[in-house]
Amino acid sequence: MTQAPLLAHLRNAARLRISLIGVAFALPWCIALWLSLRHAHSIQFASGAVSAFVVFAAAALFFKLRNITTRWCVHQLNQTRKDVEDSADLLLQHPSLTSLQTLQRERLIQRLSKVPADLRPHWPLRKLIIGLCLAALSTSIVLYWPNKATLVDLQAQHAIAITPAGPITLLRSSLSAHPPAYTHLPNIQSDALSIKTVQASQLYWQLHFSRQPKQAALKLFDGRRLPLQRKGEAWIASMPLMASTLYRIEIDGALLNTEKPWRLEASADQAPQIKVIQPEHSLTSASPTQQRWALAFEASDDFGLSRQATLHITHAQGSGENIQFQTRTLPLQGQGDLKRLRFTHTLNLPALGLQPGDDLIVQLEVEDNRRPQPQRVRSSSLILRVQTQQQAEAAGIEGAVKRVLPAYFRSQRQIILDAEALQKEKPKLAEHKFIERSDSIGVDQRILRLRYGQFLGEEASGAPKLPTADGDTDGDHEGEDHSDAHDHAQPSEPTVFGQESNLLESYGHTHDNAEATTLLDPETRATLKKALDQMWQSELHLRQGKPDQALPFAYKALGFIKQVQQASRIYLARVGPELPPIDETRRLTGKRDGLTSRPDMLQPATSANPSLALLWQRLGETTLSPLNAADLKALHEAAPRAEDPLALQAAIDVLQHQNNCLSCRSELRRLIWPLLSTPPASVTRRPTPSAQGLRYLDALQREKTP
Repeated sequence: MTQAPLLAHLRNAARLRISLIGVAFALPWCIALWLSLRHAHSIQFASGAVSAFVVFAAAALFFKLRNITTRWCVHQLNQTRKDVEDSADLLLQHPSLTSLQTLQRERLIQRLSKVPADLRPHWPLRKLIIGLCLAALSTSIVLYWPNKATLVDLQAQHAIAITPAGPITLLRSSLSAHPPAYTHLPNIQSDALSIKTVQASQLYWQLHFSRQPKQAALKLFDGRRLPLQRKGEAWIASMPLMASTLYRIEIDGALLNTEKPWRLEASADQAPQIKVIQPEHSLTSASPTQQRWALAFEASDDFGLSRQATLHITHAQGSGENIQFQTRTLPLQGQGDLKRLRFTHTLNLPALGLQPGDDLIVQLEVEDNRRPQPQRVRSSSLILRVQTQQQAEAAGIEGAVKRVLPAYFRSQRQIILDAEALQKEKPKLAEHKFIERSDSIGVDQRILRLRYGQFLGEEASGAPKLPTADGDTDGDHEGEDHSDAHDHAQPSEPTVFGQESNLLESYGHTHDNAEATTLLDPETRATLKKALDQMWQSELHLRQGKPDQALPFAYKALGFIKQVQQASRIYLARVGPELPPIDETRRLTGKRDGLTSRPDMLQPATSANPSLALLWQRLGETTLSPLNAADLKALHEAAPRAEDPLALQAAIDVLQHQNNCLSCRSELRRLIWPLLSTPPASVTRRPTPSAQGLRYLDALQREKTP
């Protein structure tokens, strides 16, 4: 069943009339509400309240219009028109009607065409006039009643009228900060003139003075000067805050008399942080048959990240000098909150053309929502190294190899276990037995230290026995002769006079030089030396019967050994040189215009500025002369190193304006103290004695000793 066009026309006309009546009722009250709240509070508050009222009125009107349907029109026709004869239902288009019903329906249409029906409600003029009068009356009462700002202005004007002519003072002030839109932070409103907000926030000042000056400005400590514009009784200004600074108010060319300058602190937007979730290690070995490599990253930022990230994939193929690199990028979509996004992806290794012996290096690049220049950060490099078939086969017998060969890399742990077990058995053992067993463990520590010393080219004093068939390398060595064993085989060829190799064999040993007898890189060699130092300390305490004092050194030695074991090569991105373009027009011309010598990149070291220490001493004196140019230069150079640079600048400014302020001098002296360089350790010279002291020393020398 569908509705007839006539009923639809009647329904729409009724809805339009009801909507106009609702608007006529609500519009005066909206205007009255906005004017009243604007006068009593603020534009923002008034706009919010009126918006809420409009939403409520629109919702009420919507629910009222829902009842105006075609059925409602049929019911109204039956109630208001007698010529319809309670047959308005026939105006609805039925799928099947009898001949009698069709005839009655045509008669109804003819009657309604001659005398059109009107279902629209009448205009409630009386109610509309009463509502309009009430809204106007309430608005007049509210506007006539003085608000808080008017009372404050009246009080200020009264204070100005009774205040005699004198220096201009600040009566009221307001400073607001509007952070950038991408931070989604609320606006900050402060009655004080100091504020801390996000970098690039827009600041707005509104100042009221005791009497109107000719001109006013904000004098910033970074050298800028921001003029204030007069707007009615207030002076306003605005600027973006890009860096932290201090400022004062300048009125008619003179600074406003205040104790301290005001602070504008700008907190920088931090760069995004990337955490690698999967894989666990930066270097991953893959078998030749591996098909997938799962990656997972977690990125965080203080104000939000962009959901779109880029995965940089570098494929390294080849060996030696014949290495080829292929770089590609892949977009990733982050999941989760904008401040903490998670990026996951699984790489298809065969699709990337990865072969045994190749390396695959990936990095995730994300950016935050800072505008107009977002901050981009890349994660650390993750390397997937595909093993060759020979490496995969060798990995299968790694356990068998380790049981025989690397005895050097498992004895330190055994020494720690033996020392801990001995320490637990100490209450049950006699003192001499405890010392004897501790000394035995110390001998094992000494043997292990000498083994590691061979890697650094040290002399093998008391060299241990070679591993036996059963792999026992740490047997009982107490009864062995650990004398220096350096039996070199006699050369088969005759000695040739003057030959360098024969001279070295005759008068020295080439493996005495640590640099010549090891192939370890400098970093690994330095780590191994640290391990030997810790072993020596562990051996010292074990031989003295103090295993509890030896354990910390033994643990440190084990840690350094693990670092040596895990030393491996890393991936460094290949970066080409960025050379300036060659000017082809100047080639072979001999012109040297505009060419200068390259400056020396090595700058001589400069000693600490003694002016700062002298100023610190002068601040502790009873009288102090004003700060000179040298003092100010030394303080400004040291300001970036201060924990709170703005506090140091404020203390300098206050002391410049109040030179006789003792508390200001103490505050500046306190802030300078952490900036002084630590003096080198040295023996203090004995001061020269005075005349009275010299006479006393002479008398002591002439005194006869008993």
